[in-house]
Amino acid sequence: MSDRYKFQFRLYRRSFLKPLQTSHGVWQVREGIIISLVDSKGKISWGEIAPVPWFGSETLEQALEFCQQLGSIITATTINSIPDHLSACQFGFESALEVFKSQAITPITDQLNRKKSLNYCYLLPAGKSALNLSEKIWRQIDSPSLKSPLTFKWKIGVQSFLKEIEIFQQLLQSLPATTKFRLDANGGLTLEETKNWLAISDRSKQVEFIEQPLAPEHFSEMLTLSNQYQTPLALDESVAQLDQLQWCYQQGWRGIFVIKPAICGFPSHLRQFCHSYSIDAVFSSVFETEIGRQAVLKLAQELNYSDRAVGFGIDNWLS
Repeated sequence: MSDRYKFQFRLYRRSFLKPLQTSHGVWQVREGIIISLVDSKGKISWGEIAPVPWFGSETLEQALEFCQQLGSIITATTINSIPDHLSACQFGFESALEVFKSQAITPITDQLNRKKSLNYCYLLPAGKSALNLSEKIWRQIDSPSLKSPLTFKWKIGVQSFLKEIEIFQQLLQSLPATTKFRLDANGGLTLEETKNWLAISDRSKQVEFIEQPLAPEHFSEMLTLSNQYQTPLALDESVAQLDQLQWCYQQGWRGIFVIKPAICGFPSHLRQFCHSYSIDAVFSSVFETEIGRQAVLKLAQELNYSDRAVGFGIDNWLS
């Protein structure tokens, strides 16, 4: 197999149907880069660079600059030497390169059919809008054939604490008792609010976990809290890149890791880490296109040891 590939790239821009509101701010447009590699036999493979700089990846401008300086030919050696500060580039290029290492390229239709075996967690908007969308999704998705309870992810830490508690109680009342919730704070809670949310979640029995309640610099507090309540905590922003994932594990975190492979770095390195330590991982989207989505879900099928729902219930969000 030749080490040299023809290389092209193009930018994409997709608008959110409704802006995504989190404690980081408001996200209105998803921008990224689609890359293509062509080997000496004319076989083509696609990859996606989908940066999320407020999560710690490179910016779109940095990724674009990297692509522009490559020229029209790239080697596997160059791909394998992409620096760690370009984690979304690492993922996009290596996931495209890995296709050539397979004996055959699986047709897209077959890949999509296989992915249907994964359970999905559906993202709800912050605030009261969650009530209408959750009921709409439940009516569309819920059926006796579902193997697992329907799971929703709801953004908290955006409105006032008391207002969000009120909305959460309404969510619990409006959906079946089997429904599970993931409460995602994006590091936007205070320590006292986190304790209150954990106490409420313990009483409800319907919260699968609270995701990143405190900012990453408060890791020690989250480690302590994870041993004080029944409701698990999950790390997200704290483990955006692989070196952060490794550090948190070394510091004793044995709870849930929310992994966004598209910004985590080389898929091969993530695969090696997960195989070595069998962590409790939840695989999540960064609003990739179908190209990045395929690559991420391929990893999820391989590494989702805990069989948790993957965070890809996002079809209601992008145009």
